[in-house]
Amino acid sequence: MKNLLYKKSTFFLLGLIGLFFTACKKDVTPYHDYVNTQQTFNGSAMDYLKAQPKGTFDSLLLALDRYPFLKDSLTNQKVTLFAPVNKNFEAAEKYLNLVRKNQGKAPVYLSNADPVQLGVMLCKYIIRGGRTTDAYINNADGMLLKNIVIDYQMHVKYVKLSSAGYVGGGPASLNFSDTYGSIFSNTWVTTTTNAVNIKTNNAIINILTPIHNFGFDEFTNRLNN
Repeated sequence: MKNLLYKKSTFFLLGLIGLFFTACKKDVTPYHDYVNTQQTFNGSAMDYLKAQPKGTFDSLLLALDRYPFLKDSLTNQKVTLFAPVNKNFEAAEKYLNLVRKNQGKAPVYLSNADPVQLGVMLCKYIIRGGRTTDAYINNADGMLLKNIVIDYQMHVKYVKLSSAGYVGGGPASLNFSDTYGSIFSNTWVTTTTNAVNIKTNNAIINILTPIHNFGFDEFTNRLNN
């Protein structure tokens, strides 16, 4: 595990440096239960996040403020964002600091977490290219897609939720998985979406369910140093 974390961190640092030069050329809040009321937003993905009610994306915005190159990507690049809500961060941060308290260590928050390790985790949620659910609907096994900076592959699969007792008769959703490089899906860490296909001027945004733990179960291992 340590070797894997080190390798990912090294790729992130190299990608960060390259993206920085490219860009040069051209927490704790009440949880707001996200409800998608619009499918099109006239602005960038960053503008969209900032425009949502307090308690929705405060933690994500706080983390992004530490990475100008990621904010630039969410403003100017064609990407797909699987957006974690406040609750996703709160659960991960709470468990990390419970572990640290038992070890006699000071608490760690998004504002002071290791910048490389936090950055690696943030990048998992930002996929190259803007894709709606139509891009996945005909792929029964789902698709492997690269995220930004480190080209780490995440897996996306289209699913239909049940509705009124009819399996597959409900709204579209996406399963979003960290495969950790494995072909065996039973070893993946998977979350799902509460809302999909929110179109901004540069990105497609999908909102994650609040039961997801930010970092795909790596938050404590990466930040408890």
